[in-house]
Order: sequence, then structure tokens, then C-alpha cells
Amino acid sequence: MAFFSQKDARKQLDAESEKVNRADLEALLERQKAIEEKVKGSGKLQRFSADIKLMFSIIRDYWNGSYRNVPWKSIAAMAGALLYVLNPLDFIPDLIMGIGFVDDVGVVALCLKLVESDLHKYAAWKEHKEEHGHFAQSD
Repeated sequence: MAFFSQKDARKQLDAESEKVNRADLEALLERQKAIEEKVKGSGKLQRFSADIKLMFSIIRDYWNGSYRNVPWKSIAAMAGALLYVLNPLDFIPDLIMGIGFVDDVGVVALCLKLVESDLHKYAAWKEHKEEHGHFAQSD
């Protein structure tokens, strides 16, 4: 997969995340179903569906103010990666059979690597809240 390197993924993720502002989060959350449907039908990207649901969950809880123990840079990276997945005409257009989602996979994988500790902390927080009945399901 040398035609889309980690350096390319970093460049694409940085470009997307730099454009994200707080107002974009609401619009992104409204498109969650569309992104999840795209992931389901994408083959290689499908293996990230649980991670993508978790990214949407943390973004939603950040946006509504119930979870703020995460740097904006991580939220912007997750939002940027999800917006990148939604764009059918990205670095490698999604319509190209066999390789169209390679760049999406690279961007999502890099994002997950960068925000891994933030996602682990969030998942532990969410699990604790659910166990103690202090948390309404946001999915």
C-alpha cells in the first residue's frame, strides 16, 4: 500500500482537523448514520466500526458538555477523520474499486493511534457512569 503512506495519512488528517471548529461538531453528529452506513459497506473500513461509534460518542458527549476531559486537538482529529471518511472525493476517490477506501483506512487508523489514550479514558469514564446509573445512553 505504498501509494498511500502514513505520511500521506498524517497530511490528510492534519488538513481536515485544522479546519474543524466547535460549530462543525453538531453537523458531524447529524451525519453519524450516513458515515456508519458508509463504513458498513466499505470492506476494509468496516473493522473500525466500533472505534468509529466510540469516536462519535466522545464527540457527542464533548459537544453537549457532559465530558470535557479531552483536549480539543483530539476532538478535532476525530472529527477530521470522520469528515474525511464522509468525503467520497478525497485523496483516493471511494468509487475506485479495490483501493478507494485505502486512504480512509489510513486516516482513521492514524487518528485512532493519536487519540488512543483519550479514547481509553473516555471508555472507562462512560463505563463507570453506566455502572453507577449516572449516565443516560447517548447512542
